[in-house]
Amino acid sequence: MTGHHLLVHDGTFAAVNDSGDITEARGVSPDGLFARDARHLSRWRLALEGAAPEVLVPAGQAGPDRPLAAVLTPPGSRAEPPAYTVFREQAVAERSLLELLRVTSNRPARTVARIALTVDADFADQFELRFENRVYEKPGAVRSALERPDGVEFGYERVAPSGEPSWHSRTVVRAVPSPEAVARPGEGTARILEWRMELPPHGEAEILVQACALPSGTTPSSPPHIRPPGDALARVAADNDSFAGTYPRPRDVIGWTELARACEQGLADLAGLRAPATGPDGEPLRVPAAGIPWYLALVGRDALLTSLFALPYRPGLAAATLPALAAAQGGTYDPERQEQPGRIVHELRHGELSCFRQVPYGRYYGAVDSTPLFLVLLHAYTERTSDTGLAVALEKQARSAVDWMFRDGGLSGLGWLACAAPGGVEGTAAAGRSWKDTPGALCFGREVRTKGPVAVAEVQGYAYDALVRTAALARTVWEDPGFAGRLETAAAALRERFHREFWMDGRNFPAQAVDSAGRRAEALGSEAGHLLWSGILDRERGKAVGRRLLEPDFFSGWGIRTLAADQPAYHPLSYHKGAVRPHDNALAVLGLAQYGLTEQVLQVTRGLVDAAAAHGWRLPEVMAGYARGDQPAPVPYPHSCRPQAWAAAAPLALLTAVKGQVG
Repeated sequence: MTGHHLLVHDGTFAAVNDSGDITEARGVSPDGLFARDARHLSRWRLALEGAAPEVLVPAGQAGPDRPLAAVLTPPGSRAEPPAYTVFREQAVAERSLLELLRVTSNRPARTVARIALTVDADFADQFELRFENRVYEKPGAVRSALERPDGVEFGYERVAPSGEPSWHSRTVVRAVPSPEAVARPGEGTARILEWRMELPPHGEAEILVQACALPSGTTPSSPPHIRPPGDALARVAADNDSFAGTYPRPRDVIGWTELARACEQGLADLAGLRAPATGPDGEPLRVPAAGIPWYLALVGRDALLTSLFALPYRPGLAAATLPALAAAQGGTYDPERQEQPGRIVHELRHGELSCFRQVPYGRYYGAVDSTPLFLVLLHAYTERTSDTGLAVALEKQARSAVDWMFRDGGLSGLGWLACAAPGGVEGTAAAGRSWKDTPGALCFGREVRTKGPVAVAEVQGYAYDALVRTAALARTVWEDPGFAGRLETAAAALRERFHREFWMDGRNFPAQAVDSAGRRAEALGSEAGHLLWSGILDRERGKAVGRRLLEPDFFSGWGIRTLAADQPAYHPLSYHKGAVRPHDNALAVLGLAQYGLTEQVLQVTRGLVDAAAAHGWRLPEVMAGYARGDQPAPVPYPHSCRPQAWAAAAPLALLTAVKGQVG
C-alpha cells in the first residue's frame, strides 16, 4: 500500500490505504479496524464496474473535523472517460468504521453504476499480526458469516476449557440502501455487497455503510444508529476539542509560535489516543494509550510519563491514569505475569490471547519503573493542582507501592530498585526491566555476562524521587511524620550509594547500570538525562552531565541520542543504542532546567521543534541518530509509532522547561 492513513477515537482505530481500502496487511503496518487488541475488519475493498478503482485523489483529511476523503473512478481512458466518480468519505466513531460513497454521474444521459464492497473479519489478535510467522493454537475456534438483509454479521467464537472464559466477538456490517445482493467469493467468510445504481443525467446517489466492532465481553451488544461520517466526526471533533482546545492553550502560554504549534498537535494526538479504562470502584476513565498500531492500550510507564508531561496543562490525564493503574495494582504472586503485591502494572490488554493467557499481557507487571513513577505522579498531581483528594483516596495503594519497592523491588536487600524476572533473566538488558529493554541496550561489554538483577541508572533516580515525594505526601496529606522520616532517610542513603557506585570519575559521567557483582555498564547513555530530571545528582555532577549531553557525539542537532556516537555499540538506527527519542529528550530538558542550564534547554528544544516541523508538527516515537548536517531533515526510524503518547506529550514538557526563558 502506497499510503497508510489512521482514524482513531476512544480506543478504536482504522488503518486504510490511499483508496480507503483494507487489504489484510500484516507485519510492520497492519491495516484493518481494530478494537480491544483485535482486528474486527480485515478486508474492505471497493470495486467499480468489477475492477479496482483508479485513485484521482488519494485519501486525506482536510482538518480534524473532516472525514478522510478520496476521489475514485472506474477504469477509463482519454477516449472513453469514466462514466461516474465516487467521492469516498470515512470516519471512526462508536467502535465503527463509517463510510459514505457519493456516486456522481459524469454524463448527460442516464448511467448505471455497478458498485461492490468485499468485506471480511479475521478477528486476528494483534500479537498474531505483529509477527509474520507467529502462530497460536486456538482449539475449538470458529469463524462465521451470517448474511442479513442490510449486510453481513461476522462472528468469532472460541469455547474455552472448563474454568476459563469463552470468547465471542462480532463485527456487524450494515448499509443504507441495503445491497441488492450479498455474494460469497470463496470458501472463507468474506462476502461481497453489491449495488446496481441508476444515476440520472449528471445526478448522484449515496451509499452509507457501517462496520461496527462488538468485542467479546463488552456492551452494547448491538450496533449504534448509522450516521454519515461527517455527522459522527462532528461529535468526535467536539469531544477532542473539549480536551485539546480548552485553556490553557499553548499559544496563550508562550510566544514561541513553532513550539506552541508542536504542543497543539501533541494535544490533538493525545485527545485521539484517550482510551477507556476503569478505576478502583469500576468508575469509567479515559487514559492515554501508548500508541498506534501496537499499543492502543494502557501501558504503565508510558501513561505515567505522558501524564507528567501534560500535567501543567491537562491534569485530567493524571487524574485518570493514577486510579486506573491503582485498580490493577498487584495483589498476589504470579510468576507468569510477574505480579507481586503492590507492584504497578506495566501493561493491560483485552485481546483473545491475553484472555486465554497464551500471552501474559492481560495484566503484565514486568517493569521495574512503573511503581516509582506512579508515586512521582501522585505527588506531582497533588502539588500542581492543590487537590489532596486523590492522594487521600489512593493512600493505601501508594503505601503498598512503597512496600513493593523495598521488598520485592530490592531496595532493602540489594540496596537498589533492581528486580528481575522470576527464574533470573541474566546476561541481557531485559534483566533491568527498564524502558531500554532491547537486548544489549545496557552496554556491559561483550565479554561480560551480567549476574543477577541489574540496577539501571535512571530507575534509581525514579526511586529517589518517589521516596522524596512520597515523604512529602506523608507529612502534608497523610499526617504521618514517622513514615515521612523513614522515607527521607532511605532517599538520602540511596543518593549517597548512587554517587559512590554509579559515578565514573574518569569519565565524569554515570554508568548506565550496575549488576549484582558490582560491574558497570560504562557506555555513555541518555539515561543520564533522566537523572537530572529526578534530581538524584548533586549540583556539580548534574551540571557536568547536562553539558556533556550537548556535546556533538550525544546531540545530533535534532535531539540527544540514546547512546553517544563515539561508543563502540552506537548504531544510528538502533532503537536504544543511537536513535533519538523525543520523550527521552523531554525528560532531559526538564532536568536541564532544574540544574539552571538554560542554554542547553534552548538548544535541545530548538532541535526537537525543528524536527516536529519536519514531521508536520507531529513528533514520531523515534528518529534515526544521524547528525543534522548529514541530511536536511531527520532520517526516519523504520518502525516508529505515530501518533505515540509520550512523543505527543514531549512538546508540552519542553514548554514547561522554557516558560519564562523566551518571549
